[in-house]
Amino acid sequence: MKKLFACFAIALIWSCTEKKDVQKEVQKEVEITKIPDQYSIKQMMDNEAISGGSFYRDNSKLLVSSNRSGIYNMYTVPANGGELTPITQSDSASIFAISYFPRDERMLFSMDGNGDEIYHIYIRNLNGSHTDLTPAKGARASFHGWAEDNQSFFFTSNKRDSKYMDLYQMDFLDYSPKLIFKNEEGYDIGNLSKDQKYLTLTKSLNTNDSDLYLYNLSSKKKIKINKTQSANSSQDFSPSGDELYYTTDEGSEFSYLMKYNIASGASDTVLTRDWDILGSYFTENGTYLVTYINEDAKNTIEVMNVATMENIDLPSFESMAITNVDFSKDEKWMRFYAGGSHTPSNLYVYNLETKEQKQLTDVLNPEIKTEDLVTAEVVRYKSFDGVEIPAIYYKPHQASTDAKVPALVWVHGGPGGQSRQNFSSFIQYLTNHGYAVLAVNNRGSSGYGKTFFQMDDLNHGDKDLKDCVEGKNWLASQPEIDAEKIGIIGGSYGGYMTMAALTYTPEEFAVGVNLFGVTNWIRTLKSIPPWWESFKDALYLELGDPYSADSVRLKEISPLFHTDKVTKPLIVLQGSQDPRVLQVESDEIVAGVKKNGVPVEYVLFEDEGHGFVKKENQIEAYSRVLQFLDVYLKKDKGTAIEDDTPIKGKP
Repeated sequence: MKKLFACFAIALIWSCTEKKDVQKEVQKEVEITKIPDQYSIKQMMDNEAISGGSFYRDNSKLLVSSNRSGIYNMYTVPANGGELTPITQSDSASIFAISYFPRDERMLFSMDGNGDEIYHIYIRNLNGSHTDLTPAKGARASFHGWAEDNQSFFFTSNKRDSKYMDLYQMDFLDYSPKLIFKNEEGYDIGNLSKDQKYLTLTKSLNTNDSDLYLYNLSSKKKIKINKTQSANSSQDFSPSGDELYYTTDEGSEFSYLMKYNIASGASDTVLTRDWDILGSYFTENGTYLVTYINEDAKNTIEVMNVATMENIDLPSFESMAITNVDFSKDEKWMRFYAGGSHTPSNLYVYNLETKEQKQLTDVLNPEIKTEDLVTAEVVRYKSFDGVEIPAIYYKPHQASTDAKVPALVWVHGGPGGQSRQNFSSFIQYLTNHGYAVLAVNNRGSSGYGKTFFQMDDLNHGDKDLKDCVEGKNWLASQPEIDAEKIGIIGGSYGGYMTMAALTYTPEEFAVGVNLFGVTNWIRTLKSIPPWWESFKDALYLELGDPYSADSVRLKEISPLFHTDKVTKPLIVLQGSQDPRVLQVESDEIVAGVKKNGVPVEYVLFEDEGHGFVKKENQIEAYSRVLQFLDVYLKKDKGTAIEDDTPIKGKP
């Protein structure tokens, strides 16, 4: 934060010697804070979001997804820099690029039905036409990699049984799918070896622990890899195919990288860090081993040269970090994303031989000055029982002791998610308009060890909520925060926590912002999508089984049945296509709270699912949230709420 010091007012009275002493005191006590330019929601949402980056076979261009049109579509971008060329022009459902074909300009992409999460795999043919390769009605499909001979690809689908994902192979000649693995026991499908001899499978035991198996596709026999109950996840087969690399937290708070020798059955440690290793994979020819580490809510990436067993030097940036990498098929080029909490991630390419790099995108709206955006700070505070709670703090530039600002406790989704040091246009919009945001990682959040992760099991709406209340108390203790103006906001599980806060601690928070939050756990757990079947039992172990005596506790912690306790203003936002948190959850909570005579706003989008991806809808949603906060939290009497009629998104 830039600081200007005021001392000139006393210079006319005091001597030069006295002036020096007084200047020091004034510098300590009087700070004139730079007020940032204020941006509209349209300006803030005009930041572009880019993802993916599949190299064309000759490395001349990349295939990416972008929301620059207001909705995600496919684009190509030259590897030496230049304009993005649109490949698709969808104005309804989002399109996400998967990959170029290995030997020509055909492309694979995925698309669902306006947020219903029933994704199909499509091909863009050489003539520009599109074909749905997985047309089975109501069935999901997910790309699972190219075959070694570049004549087919693998995908998973639940078209045979809606509960389970099977593995298929689809050739390039007639696009006919061949069943490779029939999943009848509810496994999660992992890695397939290049020679197609082995497939890895995992079986969830609870929301943290899972068993890992090596399955022989010829003999139909499987071998359990882990020896004890722990969290295990397949990562990749070694370039030779002799070893399986996997992560485990066996005997440790954090996940580390192991390798399993298929012939001998021996396991050896490959890599450990002080944080969770999120994932690891070999590049196409096995030259490099890429590893992702979840270091205090941000990605740290290591790329090891397999031959030398040493990490290569990656490009470095001032105040930014590399968040994602991928390599060309010949391993001569690396594409990567670099960004931070204060700047959206841009796409770069890097030549591993010449060490030259090129920025391919500039996604920040040119109308926005970077110095007006807020850099997040990792903070920690003690909860009610002494447990240390990590959080991500966004302090507005205009906030000071003499200019206190309202604040929001932000709760992530899950349960078991994590607020991370990533760029958020929504959070930056709030801070730009004078709201501090504390994104809490309450007990039960991932990334801080398995003990911390399991602390909220069968205890939701209790200790995790108390962590959020203590987050509010931490905010209230900050000299730049107006302690009487602190609200709570969250999506999905975070939306549940919002409603739990307004219901079970009705005097703690001044307002609540519920983004598609669960309000009736019994109904939600009974109506989970069929493709969650392999995870259902684990989910019930953490939250409770709605078909058992647990239903008593589930009803007790469901805000819908206790709406009479809500006394503070509420805004609810929901997508009608949401398969995880049904629209009825929001419909009923709004109706229930209204009976109390409490101010309630409701924003409903008919063309969104679990989260809002269309810019038009994001603009409407987030502007309505700010308008609500200005009236009921900031108490800006100059801002008026028009009415409480739900906003309907474009069908």
